[in-house]
Amino acid sequence: MYSLKEAWIRMHGSEPVADWDGKIYCAETDAAITFRANRTRGYMSAYTFTLVLGGTLNIVYNGQQLTLGADDLYIYSPGMSVDILSASDDYRGICLLADEFVTIDTPAAHDLVHMAYQPFVQLNRPKLTLRHDDALSLAVKMKEIIHYLHSDHIYKQKILQMQYAVFLLDMQNAQDRAIAHRSVTGRVEDIFIGFIRLLPKHFSRHHDIAFYASELNISKVYLSRVVRQVAGRTVVDYINQFLTMEASFLLKTTDLSVMQIAERLNFADIASFSKFFLRNKGMSPKSFREEG
Repeated sequence: MYSLKEAWIRMHGSEPVADWDGKIYCAETDAAITFRANRTRGYMSAYTFTLVLGGTLNIVYNGQQLTLGADDLYIYSPGMSVDILSASDDYRGICLLADEFVTIDTPAAHDLVHMAYQPFVQLNRPKLTLRHDDALSLAVKMKEIIHYLHSDHIYKQKILQMQYAVFLLDMQNAQDRAIAHRSVTGRVEDIFIGFIRLLPKHFSRHHDIAFYASELNISKVYLSRVVRQVAGRTVVDYINQFLTMEASFLLKTTDLSVMQIAERLNFADIASFSKFFLRNKGMSPKSFREEG
């Protein structure tokens, strides 16, 4: 999938600032800017946090249609498909983007996966309707990030890391206050999020439930039960989703042969890969590549 920097250039044609390191970016957005996100087809290995300030936005996130309004916080997580369907003329928001692989293991973002998935775990949807004062507080933090991104401060990168950490903590606080009744236990939540944390790193090599259960020190049956309880889906559904998205990305954006893609994604042969892709996308890899 695209890194944050690659995705931004595809959406906007150039880097946002001359000295941008591709780790974190934040910007105010409107309907026209938001629709540019469709240019990446959802192939983005970055987290995005979109706070709606006014108007409405309609999207399809991982097959689920959502309507976002004022004080809604929408969180995109890597590997999930998303399409912007429509936006009202008065739609306004602020969007904070954080590259997955350059932020996920930093101290400032050690709870990033947990915070990104908590709304989904507890409410089975990737959005939260925040208290108005919490939404205003997050908006202030995001605008401070925008200010420093476009400054020439000699300690800009360190300040941005600190501001990002503060934003994540404020977001955690807002989430905890928005989720009044927790739908699953902490143990179940931790297992599900642990599984989601493992997926981006290992899906291309490990297509089996046993690997993820072993990494989490639980049985295959228990992992399957947890994922179904939280998301109403199976472990295999999630693995196949990541495989399908990465295969689609490679077919559309590279010159790798179908055989090379099958090998990269650890399929036994081209026939098994083609059968898998046909089942999940409704067409052969070749037809998908040739499609406009």
